[in-house]
Amino acid sequence: MKKILVIQQKMIGDVLVSTILCETLCKAYPTAQIDYLIYENTYPVISENDKNYNVIFFKNEYRDNKKALISFALSLKEQNYDVIIDAYSKLESWLIVGLSNAKTKISFKKKISNLLFTHLIERDQQPKTNLGLVIEHRLKLLDPLKISKDLYVTHPTIKITDEENENAINLLKKHNVNLQKPIVMLNIIGSSETKTYPLKHMAKVVDMVAKSDVQILLNYIPNQIETAKKVLNLCSVETQKRIFFNVLGNNLRGLLALLNQCSFVIGNDGGTMNMAKALNKPTFIIFSPWIEKIAWSTFEDGIKHISVHLNDYKPDLFKNKRLKQIKKENNNLYNLFLPEFFGDLLTHFIKSNLINEQ
Repeated sequence: MKKILVIQQKMIGDVLVSTILCETLCKAYPTAQIDYLIYENTYPVISENDKNYNVIFFKNEYRDNKKALISFALSLKEQNYDVIIDAYSKLESWLIVGLSNAKTKISFKKKISNLLFTHLIERDQQPKTNLGLVIEHRLKLLDPLKISKDLYVTHPTIKITDEENENAINLLKKHNVNLQKPIVMLNIIGSSETKTYPLKHMAKVVDMVAKSDVQILLNYIPNQIETAKKVLNLCSVETQKRIFFNVLGNNLRGLLALLNQCSFVIGNDGGTMNMAKALNKPTFIIFSPWIEKIAWSTFEDGIKHISVHLNDYKPDLFKNKRLKQIKKENNNLYNLFLPEFFGDLLTHFIKSNLINEQ
């Protein structure tokens, strides 16, 4: 094996998860050239990791300009890859795969792409381990290569530099955060409105967290400050005293360094939660009604990693409904997902992980 290309355009969580493919391939084929194709804006999440693979950027111009995309695909063809693993499997990547002369082309089974690939992988409906479907599916992409399971890397990781940690600690000190007491982060805003737990409910979650002797950081970006203020103002006065509202990372790496100082992370599903897990931080995730919890609920063990979904408590609301219908009803369903449903589980999570940290 000389050259292998792994394609994973998409968002931060996906890019982070698919690093396990690159790392496994590096172990299995130590002399091979392993290239990882990702969107440029997602690179910071893995920029400081020890990488034996190369990173290639799929630039925005390739998405906006068909000629630029074709030119880029032809440049990859010239690399003469032996194997292409397409974990993205959409039109952009299909062009790259279709133009390539690679003898082995692996992806997930989709009706429209069947002719492009030499090996198509069926997605399982149920996970076999607590790794979760999203990780198990990625690892199944390696099946045609018959790599020893002993070489498999199953947990994505993120490396934080000493300088980044020091900058985060200095930022916390600047805002009078006590480094001797637990610090927790609340991911109060999702990656989209449909993935954001209703603000009135989220404020109650923050109030629940504040019953413990913890210091609270709210995860939001500057253009979300008005939404973050709404959550803050909906919290009780006592809770507000525990919130350090102005402590923010100035970029993705800054956020990662702050996450690294936290005891655990609670809130909306999304890239922040995947990053927290890669930093070995406990997570409590609230899934949107239209998201299938079974896919992204990785490493669930009832203590360090717990997730909740309205379907866990009100399954009748989802009976005989297709995803399209659930999406239409998402806002109404989310409003029905009361924090009281999972209050005891959240308390169990907080107590367990505060004890484990001591």
